[in-house]
Parts: sequence; C-alpha cells; structure tokens
Amino acid sequence: MKLLKNPVASSVLLVLVFAFLYSTFITTTKSRPKEIASEKETESRITMTTASTEIFGVKIEKNPPQSKLDELGVSTWPKWKGEPGRIPWTFKATETMYLLEGKVTVAVDGHEGSFEIGAGDLVVFPKGMKIIWDVIEAVNKRYSLEK
Repeated sequence: MKLLKNPVASSVLLVLVFAFLYSTFITTTKSRPKEIASEKETESRITMTTASTEIFGVKIEKNPPQSKLDELGVSTWPKWKGEPGRIPWTFKATETMYLLEGKVTVAVDGHEGSFEIGAGDLVVFPKGMKIIWDVIEAVNKRYSLEK
C-alpha cells in the first residue's frame, strides 16, 4: 500500500483517526446523565452497586446497601402509607425517607418538569421545599425528620 509508505499521508490518516476517536469519546461522555456512583470491582469487571443523584435539590439514592439502611436505623423509623392521589406538601424539616413500596411522581415548586421515585429509593427532601406528590402506586415508606 502506497499510502502507508508515504509519511505525510500516514500522518494525516493517523490524525484523522485520532480526531474521530476523540470526538466520539467527548460526545459519549457529555451525553451521560450526572450521576455519582460507588463502584465495586469484581474479577476484572466493575459493577455499579448504588447510584446517587440530585434533582431539583432532592437527593436520591437508588437501592442503597443494607449496611447503609442499618447504619441509618431505617427499620426503627415511623411508617407512612399513602394511596394513589395528588398531595401538595411543604417540608417543615429535612426529611429522609426510604420507600418500601410504591411509585410517586414529584414536582418541585419553582422547577419545570418532575421526576419519579419508588420502592428501594432512599430520598432526602430539604426543609422548606414545596412539592406535589402524585402517588401512582400506593406508597409504604419509612421516614426520619431532622431535628
């Protein structure tokens, strides 16, 4: 192949390949959602065990490890159950909750759009936040109010 024997053509080809790979990498990493993940390495593969996200000031941890739930004392927190419906709410204290069952769409006052939380989520709502809970599936949760 004459192209590979020509040093200028080879250099141009190398630069084009590098530029393509670099732009693909940048596009891929920029399109990922913002997520903070704790990872556990297992036999040369990485497995995501928990992921924490913050949306409109609400912290959500999907499927936290049992050790974290035990450390927080979740099993001793009071329970609350809610049937499907729309519930406007203002948090008078920071509230941490762990959803045992159900699914809720949350709209935060002052923000466009909404997000969903459900069974297995550990969620922290800050004091003073105003929301509308749209309970899609009956909720069973444990909660703790910051004193």
